[in-house]
Amino acid sequence: MNKIIQEVMKKITHEYTQSVEKMLDNNADVSDLILEVKKTLDDVGVTLIKEALEITDDVIRDSKSRKESHYIQRRNDPKTLITFFGEVNYQRTYYKNKKTGEYGYLSDAFVGLEPHARIDLSTKAKLVEQSLDLSYQKSANQLLDNVDISDQTVMNAIREIGPVENEAVQVPPKETPRIIYIEADEDHVSIQDGTNKIMKLIYVHEGKELVSKGRYELQGLRYFTGNYSSNEDLWLEVANYIDSAYDMDKVEKIFLSGDGAKWIKEGLDWIKGSEYVLDYFHLSKYVKKATAHMNEARKLLWKHIHRKDKEAVEVLLDTIIYETDLDTKRAAVRECKKYILNNWEGILKSFDKDYIGCSAEGHISHILSARLSSRPLGWSITGADEMARLRVYRANGGNVYQFMKDNKSRERQKKKDLKIDKRVIKKRMRKPMQETMDNVPALNIGRKNWQRQCLKSVAF
Repeated sequence: MNKIIQEVMKKITHEYTQSVEKMLDNNADVSDLILEVKKTLDDVGVTLIKEALEITDDVIRDSKSRKESHYIQRRNDPKTLITFFGEVNYQRTYYKNKKTGEYGYLSDAFVGLEPHARIDLSTKAKLVEQSLDLSYQKSANQLLDNVDISDQTVMNAIREIGPVENEAVQVPPKETPRIIYIEADEDHVSIQDGTNKIMKLIYVHEGKELVSKGRYELQGLRYFTGNYSSNEDLWLEVANYIDSAYDMDKVEKIFLSGDGAKWIKEGLDWIKGSEYVLDYFHLSKYVKKATAHMNEARKLLWKHIHRKDKEAVEVLLDTIIYETDLDTKRAAVRECKKYILNNWEGILKSFDKDYIGCSAEGHISHILSARLSSRPLGWSITGADEMARLRVYRANGGNVYQFMKDNKSRERQKKKDLKIDKRVIKKRMRKPMQETMDNVPALNIGRKNWQRQCLKSVAF
């Protein structure tokens, strides 16, 4: 242990000295120094992880518990583990269980490495996190230099996690607002068989707050998504969240906004006391399409809508239909008329003084479309569902590494039965750090140089 630390200190001292001198001699950019220091630290990281894994193997091999339960089958079996620092090549011992006859590497199991694991959990989590914004292959390419990781490896890491439940992130204690806002929309995801899959997104918030000039931020934001067999399952999750997060006796209004789709309006049956509001963005799309050939009629149509004059709206649209010669244009106007009349109550609700508008289109783009549909990709239904849920999990404040670690911890508790005598650990690590630091040449040369001062500052 002491020897490896001494070697690490020598390496850091030597390479750092060379890098700084090169920068000073050549008037080089500090960025070159940063890259060289990072490489040095990565190399050191590989060395330390290798040492730690082999120490663990030594401790287990010498432990009383191991001797009572397992035979040594082979020693010094090689393994390569991909980590943040790079590839760690180390050796471990292969055992046979005296009772069951099962074989395995006890030290790997002890530190949480599965029998065929090539990547450690923290590195795997980083791959998953990067894949939420990048393609699987780009995520793999950007993680490490000179280490080949396939896109299949990234996809397998996501499959191991599985579909993350929308309630995976715990609801923090919060004050109940007077008004709750629910907004919903959908993304159309290309599936590998050539079809499209609708991926629905619902989010709940407590209003918006000005955070900088012209920029508002939704408060108490919570997202829900997933591939559900029925709309009821999705709305039930939203309803359960609202009931658990808020004191509903204190809520005065609940606005449910969307584009008028049937599945969105179904939320009225699940969210008690909710009122439907038509999303202005989608209303404006229909109005623009219906009046593309009559700009003056568009202004008048908006005037009637803002006056809440349903009859005038209907008469004007009928007039536009009558005055339009092209069949496709007439069809667009009829479609607009049907849309407005079917959602008239939702349009009227948008004039409520407590209603603050709907930003569902932007949230769909940011949470789902940016990864699922903005690029010409072909997803499997499982892959699209897992990716959508992971992006929502992150947006809700979830930590991918912690989620994976917690899942793994639960599995390890079921399997972990090997105990290690602390005396064995102390014996393996017994030499004091001071002895090692005293053996580093840079600390003991006569004159005071920058190396000596730097290293002395971290000495015990």
